[in-house]
Amino acid sequence: MASQDAKDGKVSNGAADLVRARTQLLDGGLPRNPRLDAESLRLALVDLFELWLTSKGAELGITADSGLAVVAVGGLGRKEMLPYSDLDLVLLHDDVDPARVADVADKLWYPLWDAHIKLDHSVRTVPQALRVASDDLIAAFGMLEARHIVGDAELSNLLIGGVRREWRTGIRSRFDELITQAEARWQRSGEIAHRAEPDLKNGRGGLRDIQLLDALSIAQLTDAMPGLGPEVPGGGFKQAHRRLLDVRTELHRVAGRARDQLRAQDADEIGGALRIGDRFDLARTLSDSARTVSYSVDVGLRTAANALPRRGLARLRRMPVRRPLDEGVVEHAGEVVLARDARPQRDPGLILRVAAASAQTMLPMSATTLNRLSEDAPELREPWPKDALNDLLVLLGTGRGVIDAIEALDRTGLWGRLLPEWGAVRDLPPRDAVHTWTVDRHLMETVAYSSALSTRVARPDLLLLGALLHDIGKGRAGDHSVVGAELATHIGRRLGLWPSDVRTLSAIVRNHLLLPETATRRDLADPDTVQFVVDALGGDVQLLELLHTLAEADSLATGPGVWGDWKASLIGELVRRCRLVMAGEQLPVPEPIAPELLAKAAAGGVHVDLRPGEGKYTYTVTVIAPDAPGLLSDAAGVLALHSLRVLSAALGGEGAAAVNTFVVSPKFGDPPDAGLLRQELIRAIAGDLDLPALLAKREREAAGVGPSPYAQAQPRLIWSATSTPGQVILELRAEDRIGLLSRLAAALSGCGAGVRWAKVVTMGSAVVDAFCLDLGPDDGPGRREAIEKAIMGVVPRPAPKPPEGVGAPGSGSGS
Repeated sequence: MASQDAKDGKVSNGAADLVRARTQLLDGGLPRNPRLDAESLRLALVDLFELWLTSKGAELGITADSGLAVVAVGGLGRKEMLPYSDLDLVLLHDDVDPARVADVADKLWYPLWDAHIKLDHSVRTVPQALRVASDDLIAAFGMLEARHIVGDAELSNLLIGGVRREWRTGIRSRFDELITQAEARWQRSGEIAHRAEPDLKNGRGGLRDIQLLDALSIAQLTDAMPGLGPEVPGGGFKQAHRRLLDVRTELHRVAGRARDQLRAQDADEIGGALRIGDRFDLARTLSDSARTVSYSVDVGLRTAANALPRRGLARLRRMPVRRPLDEGVVEHAGEVVLARDARPQRDPGLILRVAAASAQTMLPMSATTLNRLSEDAPELREPWPKDALNDLLVLLGTGRGVIDAIEALDRTGLWGRLLPEWGAVRDLPPRDAVHTWTVDRHLMETVAYSSALSTRVARPDLLLLGALLHDIGKGRAGDHSVVGAELATHIGRRLGLWPSDVRTLSAIVRNHLLLPETATRRDLADPDTVQFVVDALGGDVQLLELLHTLAEADSLATGPGVWGDWKASLIGELVRRCRLVMAGEQLPVPEPIAPELLAKAAAGGVHVDLRPGEGKYTYTVTVIAPDAPGLLSDAAGVLALHSLRVLSAALGGEGAAAVNTFVVSPKFGDPPDAGLLRQELIRAIAGDLDLPALLAKREREAAGVGPSPYAQAQPRLIWSATSTPGQVILELRAEDRIGLLSRLAAALSGCGAGVRWAKVVTMGSAVVDAFCLDLGPDDGPGRREAIEKAIMGVVPRPAPKPPEGVGAPGSGSGS
């Protein structure tokens, strides 16, 4: 009987009027009004549905004192009604005759069904609705967005207030499930920023994530819209939310039905309707918006996890300890934050130290810290101080950790301040299907792959900078290699590189496609092909080596299947033929020793001198002492024990005295007094200081907050002959660790290999050390194998691969 009543002409026409009005809004608004833009259309649809529901409610007797109320959830509840969104309604009742409730429900639902409006409905008392919300996380999410439409407002408020109160009190027990559901959704739907046909609702960085932040805000665990700093690209979180809604609104309008996935064939039309541009412009806008939302969700979840109320014994635990990471940088509660005495206003390099510490430790940077840096940190002067360049190289050399660190800097406007040229490639979509990532993400991926290949080259610093900048010319008019080379020249000068290194960096960018294009398109057996490459590179073997390694990293970062055995063999053969034509590389030579140091060495005794270096945080330490086995290990160990990181060293001697000069940087704070270093060195030489044990203890203490014990790149040893019989040069390319130079010297001494001289260089987190060894008549394969084994026992090495069939742990989202 109720069904028949609900289908009478009067009621049915009311719903038909609703559909006709919606169609009129979609076709062009009201008479004589132009086509509504996306936001105006959503607001008009909210008004339209509310008008129909309030009118129908009055007709059915759903009034303020009726014991009945209609509550909207979903899009109507959020006032984000899209053209073909489901209408999500709850009919609440309290102490009303069941027959009356059933009659009202039928007369409310059937007209909507008959008009083919998608309806998600329920009829419940407030206690029933609260039980559903407590049992079903998805239902609870929906009810958190509930909004009173018509009827007994007090009844609606009981539901809304009750759901939110229980959500706040029960969030601790539901938080893990919340995370699990979000991660499963991201796994199914992927990242909006890097999908050709993204799911705007469920993808990572989409509208569901915004609702997740709202839910955490209602639980009073985080701000629904975390601050991203004053220079955030793209307009920030609020603008990202609106953009996503606008695109989904137009997607509904174009498709003529509800749709969440943006199809490629609709992108041009939607981009034009929103006055964004073509499909590439639309993809760039979506990437920016989604990555802003993704970053905000990461911050929100982290903040919420730290804010969860503790129970039981957890309430009695001490507050998290602040552990030093670098000058002005500490770890606190699982995040990288500023030290209490840090002064961002006076320390422009602090941004890079914070980011480098984050990338090394794989700990996220605190949003508060990033906001403070964005507001207070001044611009780096040009050319950059050496300390800042070194911190940039540490950041770039951290492997996968660099991606999240730069993403966080970029979303808060800090990366664009350091590298203004980045704006042209930020969120720039690829022009062909073989590329998986946006251009800026591709550059970060290339840096990460280059870090794992850095020991193949003598200049890992130029490899990493070349990887970062090789596509920087995209998004501008002209050949991106030519444009990028010019930009690289300006950037190299700004970073404070030597003029020769600026030229090499520019040449890397200019020629980064030379090897793969030549190897795959030209006849390698033709001498003209090889000569063409040799001439293009000016016969520079170092540049050839850098381009060879970059070609592999670039291909690996492009997408699956781009790098393989065929391409690797072609490029490898081209490089081999070019090397035969080019001149060989020069061997390292010892640094000359200043006359005043030679005079002090001739006088005898142990001397330690410490003076300020060229950079704000660098110092020069000169050690003069009687030469003896183990002296280098002792001197380097004492420096490491006092948290002095060796950036470079020139090790030599005259007669019976060793003259070793170290350029060092304190990990944090001021360096120790030279007198203390001298006393410690004398103790070490006398055997009263167990340096290996002390260094091992220091490394264990730092293991929880320092770099991973495993390296990104496989260490590499290169042997070269000299003109002196019995003397060889051993070059080590590896990643740094606490006290590495001390350990290397001890390993060489333990093998009976005397170090005649050495040149040690640290580039970011990579070391390139050359030792001139006196092996005497015992030089041979067996002796060299023993030395290699000893050295490999102290240098960081990549983590062992898991057994076949055993999956490695995930490395996070990397958004």
